[in-house]
Amino acid sequence: MFGIPLTEWAGYLASLVLMISFLMKNINTLRIINSVGAVLFILYGIMLATSWPIIISNTFILGVNIYYLSKLSTEK
Repeated sequence: MFGIPLTEWAGYLASLVLMISFLMKNINTLRIINSVGAVLFILYGIMLATSWPIIISNTFILGVNIYYLSKLSTEK
């Protein structure tokens, strides 16, 4: 579509989801949406013929989000 490869669309979608996550006021919602963005960036990194810097950094971000979401859910 519009001459843009599927890989670039995945990157744009990941960026959009990440930007939307930072508009959230609730920290749980922010972390959930940010996690979705991180997963999309991991897939984008794989689609780029394995771009390790993208994959590693977003795997770390996903892990941090999961850690804090699980910590918040056990505190309630």
